[in-house]
Amino acid sequence: MREFTEQEMVRRQKLDKLKELGIDPFGHQFTVSDYSLDLKEQYKGLSHDELEDENIIVQVAGRIMFIRKMGKASFFSIKDKLGNIQVYISINDVKEEVYSLFKSADIGDIVGIKGKLMLTGTGELTIKCMEYTHLVKALRPLPEKYHGLNDVEERFRRRYVDLIMNDEARKIAFARPKIIRLIQNYLDQLGYVEVETPILGTILGGAAARPFVTHHNALNIDMYLRIATELNLKRLLVGGMDAVYEIGRIFRNEGMDKKHNPEFTTLELYKAFSDLEGMMDITEGIVSTCAMGLNGTYDVEVLGHQISLAPKFRRVHMVDLIREKTGIDFFQVKSLEEARKLAQENEIEVESHFGFGHIVNAFFEKFVEDTIIEPTFVYGHPIEISPLAKKDPNDPRFTQRFELFIAGCEYANAFTELNDPIDQEQRFLEQLKERELGNEEANDMDIDFVEALEYGMPPAGGLGMGIDRLVMLLTGCESIREVILFPLMKPKD
Repeated sequence: MREFTEQEMVRRQKLDKLKELGIDPFGHQFTVSDYSLDLKEQYKGLSHDELEDENIIVQVAGRIMFIRKMGKASFFSIKDKLGNIQVYISINDVKEEVYSLFKSADIGDIVGIKGKLMLTGTGELTIKCMEYTHLVKALRPLPEKYHGLNDVEERFRRRYVDLIMNDEARKIAFARPKIIRLIQNYLDQLGYVEVETPILGTILGGAAARPFVTHHNALNIDMYLRIATELNLKRLLVGGMDAVYEIGRIFRNEGMDKKHNPEFTTLELYKAFSDLEGMMDITEGIVSTCAMGLNGTYDVEVLGHQISLAPKFRRVHMVDLIREKTGIDFFQVKSLEEARKLAQENEIEVESHFGFGHIVNAFFEKFVEDTIIEPTFVYGHPIEISPLAKKDPNDPRFTQRFELFIAGCEYANAFTELNDPIDQEQRFLEQLKERELGNEEANDMDIDFVEALEYGMPPAGGLGMGIDRLVMLLTGCESIREVILFPLMKPKD
């Protein structure tokens, strides 16, 4: 059993005292009718006399964050889910034993307050306590107010403490579900239906990524945690659900950095009879709607750049962007040998499985990606890196695919979906060849999906968007761990 600090020992002694008084140290039901921020907004601008005349009785609950004890009267502040509010308590307004109970309270304790709104001499809205209810005894002291959790790793390991001490962390925690609701409302109004698809599967597909592998005991087979929701959602298009979306967890057994967490959340949507242009329009709609709905403006600051998320975003072919930065026009490059030579001249490493398209993509990643600041739809990805996208009819080396880039970061990926089962089966075969050449992120052959396409999937557009990155964009965060409540952490030694 661990040893308690002196402060923890004192708090446990107070816990025993509460029990002696017949008070449950860990609380009971308490009716909350009011919240700090709502009260401040609703009664902002009222004078002391006006508040007295109104005789406004409120009932709040929260965690004690500050105490200033002054003999027979004291001030303290409590934090509820929306913020802080000050409380004035006097032995003249509550019974002596109640005031004594308050004086034994510690910062971090959770209490309920019923009282009357008043204004202090400094003009601060305050609750004059009429009833004080102990709810929960905190047995550990909070971090020191002005330093909080300085260790960033500890902030994420003990997110519950971070949420208590860090108002910005709490703001982000509430912003994330609001963004998701904005997306859902936007898509629902357009006639999309939200669905759920399996997390466990036996086929690796829908994206280029390494999976987490688990074992199903009853069936005695290995299974994957999904790396994408794409193939199952497109099966629903075959079945006649013409506009579907899913917001769900994705798992990729890859590295961790400021933009990547092995467990993350995506939005994927598919719309029958749409195409790449339709997906650009809906992507603009989602991003701009969320920006305005959360912040009341299209303008955001990202890595020191002032960026507008108002439609219309720039739309430009990947090859044209490479030509802008390097002078090389890959439309005019007609052989793999010529592409390899250009790669060597520009110090780009060519891996064993690289085809023409891989080299084009490598040029984009090296010379272009980080330079894109304003919202830009980069379209025309090579076929080798787009096994599920429809070919460009004007140049079959490229596909009808786009990615949305803002300030050097990718936020969305979309296709005119491949619905030709013969072409799809050949793409899967090419993926298997890449795996044999060492590409561990290549897709499996999904025969069932090919069979589904043989029944006929309508022409369609599809979109995938990272929810975590969108939250980062709209809340001004630079690390994905700030917007995931419980990010994966390396175990302590």
